[in-house]
Amino acid sequence: MSDIYIVGFDGTEASGRAADLAASHARTSGATLHLVLVLEWSPYSFLSQEELAERHKRREEELVRAARVVEPVAAKYSAMGITTTHEVRYGHAGEIISDIAKASGARQIFVGRQGSRKLTDRLLGGLTMALVQIATVPVTVVP
Repeated sequence: MSDIYIVGFDGTEASGRAADLAASHARTSGATLHLVLVLEWSPYSFLSQEELAERHKRREEELVRAARVVEPVAAKYSAMGITTTHEVRYGHAGEIISDIAKASGARQIFVGRQGSRKLTDRLLGGLTMALVQIATVPVTVVP
């Protein structure tokens, strides 16, 4: 079984740079590239039946839009001869990406760094800091 490189991908330039670096390493080593797009979603809420139905519809629409973001990128790397997979999940990005890496036996996680614009992100940390703290495999942060 080949190594797996996980890429936290959200369609931004920073995540594109992370994907490019991971793809370069995957091509050299023969590893599988796995792109993960996480949509933040809180399952906890008190809603009426109508609101639940509307929320479910919105969730399905978000999945379709997210797939449109990640699928062309996965296809690009596949066309380059890199074994590439992808998935879209709901939840906290740091936890989901870390869980996927652990469950798949991934060798490494790649994420792009974006300049934080919020004071709370600077103090508490965003996705990058969460992954660095909880991941069980090395995390490469790409500027």
